[in-house]
Amino acid sequence: MPTQSVTGSNLHYDVVDLTLPWIAQPETILFHHGLGASSRTWAQWVPVLADRYRLIRFDMRGHGRSAHPEPGAALSLDMLADDLFAVADADGAQRFHLVGESIGGTIALLAAIRRGERIQTLTVSNGAHLGGSIQSTQDWQEIIASRGMPGWSAHMMPRRFFEGAISQEMWSWYEREQAAANADFVLRAVRLLVGADLSPDLGRVRMPVLLLHGDSSPFIAPAVLAELKSKLPDARLQLFAHARHGLPFSHAKQCARTLRRFLEDVGKVPPYPITGARDP
Repeated sequence: MPTQSVTGSNLHYDVVDLTLPWIAQPETILFHHGLGASSRTWAQWVPVLADRYRLIRFDMRGHGRSAHPEPGAALSLDMLADDLFAVADADGAQRFHLVGESIGGTIALLAAIRRGERIQTLTVSNGAHLGGSIQSTQDWQEIIASRGMPGWSAHMMPRRFFEGAISQEMWSWYEREQAAANADFVLRAVRLLVGADLSPDLGRVRMPVLLLHGDSSPFIAPAVLAELKSKLPDARLQLFAHARHGLPFSHAKQCARTLRRFLEDVGKVPPYPITGARDP
C-alpha cells in the first residue's frame, strides 16, 4: 500500500479502482476519518460505490498505518487539511468528491473553504463547523492519563454506538482500532477541534454539500447540523434514527447509498442498480 511523505509525517493510503470498464472517466471520492478511527472504517462503503467511483482512503496522522508524530510536534487544522490534498496529489486527483467524518468533517469543511476549486462535492458526517458546540470531550485527558488509550476507547464505545447497533465482532474490532490511536495526537487534535470556528467563511463553500448525522450523538446535537445547513449556499441534511457518533460505521451501507444518490443527483447521472442493496 502506498504512503505519502508530508510535513513531519508519512501518510498511508489505499486506492480502490474497480469501476466498470465502460465508465471512461470515473470520478474520485476521498475519505477522511475521525479521531480514533482509520481508513478501514469505510470498508462497508466500498461495495456500494466502487463500481462507479475511484475510492481513496487514508489514515490520518497518529492513526492506523500512518506515522505517529512525536509528542509536541507541530499540529494545526490547516496542516491536517494540507494532508488530504497531499494524498490527492500523490494519486493525481486534481478534483474529487470529499467525505469527512467527525474531525475529518471539520477538516473537510476547512479544505473546501481554502481550495474549493478542487472539490466537486462535500459530504460531512457527524462533523461540526463550530468547535464550541462540541460536548463531552472535557474528560478525555483525565481518562487517558488514568486508564490509557484502551480505557478511553472503552469509554467512547457506548457514545459511538447503541447496544446492538453493530455485531460483537465489529464492536471488538472498532474498540481495538480506537485504542491503537496516538494519545498525544488525539488530545491535541480535539483541543484544536473545540477551538475551531469556521462560521465566518462558510459562504465560500460553493459546491453541493451533503450533511449526514445521527439523531443521538452525545458530542454534536442535530441543531448544530441544522445551523450548518442554514449557513451553506447549497446543502442537504439527512438525519438517521437511532444513531450515535459512530454513524459512518454503524450505518455504513445506508450512508453510502445516501451519498451515491446525492452524487447521482447533483451530477445528473442516471443511477445504476446497487446489487444486493436495499434502502434503509
